[in-house]
Parts: sequence; structure tokens; C-alpha cells
Amino acid sequence: MTRVDNDSVLGRRSSVSTIPFPQLQAFLAVARARSFSAAARELGVSRSAVSQSVRQLEEELRVVLVARTTRSVSLTEAGRRLAEATAPAIAQTRAALAEVSAKPGEVVGHLRLTVPRAAFDLVLRPILPVFRERHPRIELEVFFDDRRVDIVSEGFDAGVRLSEYLERDMVSVRLTDPMRFIVVGSPRYLDEHGTPQRPEDLLQHECFTFRSGTTGSLYAWELERGRRTWRVPVRGSLVTNDGLFCIQWAEQGLGLAYAFEPLVRDQLRRGTLRCVLEPYAATVPGFYLYYPSRAQRSAALQKFLETVRELAAAPASSSSDERPL
Repeated sequence: MTRVDNDSVLGRRSSVSTIPFPQLQAFLAVARARSFSAAARELGVSRSAVSQSVRQLEEELRVVLVARTTRSVSLTEAGRRLAEATAPAIAQTRAALAEVSAKPGEVVGHLRLTVPRAAFDLVLRPILPVFRERHPRIELEVFFDDRRVDIVSEGFDAGVRLSEYLERDMVSVRLTDPMRFIVVGSPRYLDEHGTPQRPEDLLQHECFTFRSGTTGSLYAWELERGRRTWRVPVRGSLVTNDGLFCIQWAEQGLGLAYAFEPLVRDQLRRGTLRCVLEPYAATVPGFYLYYPSRAQRSAALQKFLETVRELAAAPASSSSDERPL
């Protein structure tokens, strides 16, 4: 394969005379998933068909878009630039085609959301049934992921994240009230190992640790009291990238967990978990729905926003506010 300057992908030297839409769609699916197999599942075709489409696009553009190894798939610089430049346009084209085929008053479209797993019960569970009943022809894709996501380059219409994960140029809509992170353990564990009284006591306990999908590092538990804050580098024999499992492990008496207070409210009420270090519980602003700009808001996203405003458990004064962070 002949290599050329990366500028040929988007610049004037490209010799592409027609837009290879099927090949471009396959490439964008690979770019989103960083996997040929996952892209094939998304598109409903074979892995070899996806690989062939990407290869055809590379040959057409005369540049390598995807770096392949036996263990990983990543985008080259040219591939990254192509994905960032074309993904929003392709999404808008799909939405326009769907809207044209709709009946009067009916919204047809496709909506892709990236959502942390912990936000499902707190945010999506009450919204999805109503949204699906009102707009059955809007195809909704929900990708559960806790890492920091560039929703534009990865082809998402919107995302749900805590405010600390949002870029400042995003439009945001509050979804929940502020909430606390608390440390919990089972009565059996606390009876056997004692109850921590100060943040530094956690270093002597078995604590479930969370590995960030963004940085790959282990998360330090954040605590606060008044103006003072702590970041405790807890450690334990169980490490996960899904904090919801930590709650189950804590109930089984295997150690201490750091969790959103609303997610363990039932366990605290039943007594299967106890809150420790409560005076040091840290408060976060809560979850937000975010998207790039009002100008890029599709009809499908607009309908989802309407449902969110009506049903999201947020203060009436701020639940419908749209504002850049």
C-alpha cells in the first residue's frame, strides 16, 4: 500500500471522486468501538466485512487509518482527524433521512448516549419507559462507560456525567440533586475489623478499589470536612472498573466500599450496610446531561430533553436550565 501525506485525507490532494458511505460507516464504527468485532456487531455484518470495508477506504484515500495489532486497534493521526471531521456530519445525515420518512407529527431518528453505569438507576430507569412509549420510532443506543468520553469524535449525540467530567464548552442540563459519596461496610465486617474513625484509618482496612478507564490509575477516595479535604490512596485485594460490584461485595462482608449514597439507601435502611466516616462524606453536584451545542441538537435529542425536563429528579429551578459549564 502506498503511503501519502496525512493531509490527503481531508485536503485538496485527495483523489476521491465519490463519497464511499458504506466504507466510511464501517470505519466510524471501528473508530467508536476500537474493535473490528464490536463494530461488526453494531452494524450487523461479519468482522471480515468490516475489515474489508476499512481496507477499501484506506486504499481509496491512500493512507492508513487504523493501526492493527493482535491485541489492540487504534486510530492513526489521519484516522483520528477523519473521524472527528465526518462523524457529526454522518450522524446529522442519518437523522435527516429518518425525519424525512416520518409521518406528520412523528419523530423518527437515532440517539446515541454514553452513560456511567451508576447513573442508570438514578437517571435513566425512570426516563426510558416514558420516552420509549412516546417515541417508539426513535432508536436509542445507550453505551455504559465510566471513562472520560469525547462525544463528538466518538459519534455520540449526548452523554451523562458528573460535572467534573464535562468540557467547559458543552451545554449541560442538570439531572439530579447534589449527592454524597459515603463509605459503607457490612455489620459483620465492621464487627470483625473495627470501624474507622478518621480518613487515615482506611489505610488499615480492606477497601475495594476502582481503576479509571480514562487514566488506568486506581481511584483515591475523596473525603471532606469543612474546608479540609482528603484523598486517601486506599488499597485492597479486589479491584474493578465497575463501582456497582463494590456495593455487592461490601454487603457480603468482604470489605469497605465507596458509593453514591442514593445507590445504597435501601441497604442502609435494611441494615445490610452501615455508613462510616459520615462526617467526612464528600458532596458532588450530581449528574448532568451534556451535548456540544444547541445548533447540533437533533429532533431525537430534543424529544429526549423534553422527557428529561419533565421526569428527572432535579430541583424545579434548575432542571430545565441549559447552560454552558
